[in-house]
Amino acid sequence: MEITQYVEGFSPDGQALVTYKMVNKSGASVQLCNIGAALTGVVVPDRKGLLADVVAGYQDINQYLNDPAHFGKTVGRYANRIANGKFTLEGTTYRLNRNNGPNHLHGGPQAMASKIWISRVEDSGNAVSFAYASPHNEEHYPGNVNVTVTYVWNDNNILDIELRAVTDQTTILNLTNHTYFNLQGEASGSIHDHLLQIHANHYLPTDKTSIPLGTPVPVTDTPFDFTKSKAIGQDIFADKEQLHIGNGYDHCWCLPLTDGSWQQAAVLTHPESGRKVSIHTTQPGIQIYTGNWLSGSGTSKNGKPHEDRHAIALECQNYPDSPNRPDYPNCVLKPGELYLEKIRYAFEIDN
Repeated sequence: MEITQYVEGFSPDGQALVTYKMVNKSGASVQLCNIGAALTGVVVPDRKGLLADVVAGYQDINQYLNDPAHFGKTVGRYANRIANGKFTLEGTTYRLNRNNGPNHLHGGPQAMASKIWISRVEDSGNAVSFAYASPHNEEHYPGNVNVTVTYVWNDNNILDIELRAVTDQTTILNLTNHTYFNLQGEASGSIHDHLLQIHANHYLPTDKTSIPLGTPVPVTDTPFDFTKSKAIGQDIFADKEQLHIGNGYDHCWCLPLTDGSWQQAAVLTHPESGRKVSIHTTQPGIQIYTGNWLSGSGTSKNGKPHEDRHAIALECQNYPDSPNRPDYPNCVLKPGELYLEKIRYAFEIDN
């Protein structure tokens, strides 16, 4: 494994903007940066052996400093939405910054995804780690929370992401990786022709502000049934209220295991190129966002503007609004406990 690192620029306050590149023996590679501990590139072969970068991002590293799309970022403290930006914990009501209509999204406007993390190459020679200390009351969350994210890349084109955190005060936490995929190649066209399979029989319908309405609902006989692989574009334009709300898919699917067990969540395939990514996680849910509002999100790595539905985010995470829903999986982290979640992106060729 060859790992290189280089400084691509400096933030307005003088901090180095560092990029890391891990290249395995086949020439496939992963690129990372210390802004939001982001995954900024994955270069893998198609069935003809041609390499292409299959994750969305920016041409200029400085764009990651102001990145409403959260391209490749580590998102927290609470990924996804919290209704009305508030929750009650141990008798205290916390009011968070509201940055998505009436709701709080992805930890707030100045959350860890926008911060410059401490980074290092691990002694193992195939991993890079990032660390961030989120201070008490950041975005109005309780507790000092120390977060570490480690990316491990191997010669089988498997990327493992480990998310660890500890706190000094009872708090809530829900971390995810917010990478967008286009397996044809980044900014190369619509993802409607990609095939998606989701290993979940239930999903969470939402209100008009994308807050879950209640208990999980069966996907059977709905456009949300991806239990068998189907084209993303097959039902995305169906005249259904749930698809009108987000201009496409932007929903959480409820995975069968909610106890932290390792499970396959989804498989995304591009039939023409043969590229495929299988996604595994310890998290109880996966938010599927079909890039419905990407237009105007800046310039892609290949110089083209980002366009709606030219990339898809597959976000392994807890359910949205879990802090306000005791019937949803636990999101509370207490002093002395270790938050530990894992995500795997396994890149393959579909023959």
